[in-house]
Amino acid sequence: MEPTTADAHDALAVRWAPFAPRAAVLVLNGGRADALEAPPRLNLPALRMRPVATGIVRATQHDHVLVGHVRYRHRGWNGGRADALQDAREALRALLRTAGDVPVVLVGHSMGGRAALRLAGDPHVNGVVALAPWCPPGDPVDQLRGRRVAALHDPADRVTSARETWDLLDRADRIGAHTLAVPMAAGGHAMLRDARAWHRTTTSLTLGLLGLAPLPAALAGRVQRGSAE
Repeated sequence: MEPTTADAHDALAVRWAPFAPRAAVLVLNGGRADALEAPPRLNLPALRMRPVATGIVRATQHDHVLVGHVRYRHRGWNGGRADALQDAREALRALLRTAGDVPVVLVGHSMGGRAALRLAGDPHVNGVVALAPWCPPGDPVDQLRGRRVAALHDPADRVTSARETWDLLDRADRIGAHTLAVPMAAGGHAMLRDARAWHRTTTSLTLGLLGLAPLPAALAGRVQRGSAE
């Protein structure tokens, strides 16, 4: 995605769009558990999300949906610093400054999935699609109350744990989130095998969360807006 708009900290890249947005999608790529250095120029986690973003752009090209991509200042989450979450929050603010007061869907992979889940309490967020997310035991779920959350995970993933993802969804369900667990038959963590299935499912769920297509029954419950985390 070629950047045309960025905030003061360069936290957001968006494609130029010749329309007034009615909705927006923020794409959040993965990273590392601990790494303070800046992402390299050739950043594989960001490249991995390009076809995901492109699929969403193509599917929404007639629906005035602005698609943005977070830019991290550091490669890692870095413990209590939660650098990826801070940059995701800045990117969301920048996206809303560009798009206006519109509903947003967050689509995040791995570390970006963790950031998306943590950011879901923002009142502008309509839902989250988390791809092989990093869901450490004990991560909070209060911000997911009343939210729509879909997670795709290959049970054979050796980098992040599908079981921990399902456990987080279960905890979120118990406090009133609307969740959908989607076990993927292949792809591992990098989503390379059967990539089309990952992209197709992600696009379909994103369209549903944007109100542009039907939602699976598990996600279709009434959403109650909450305050930002």
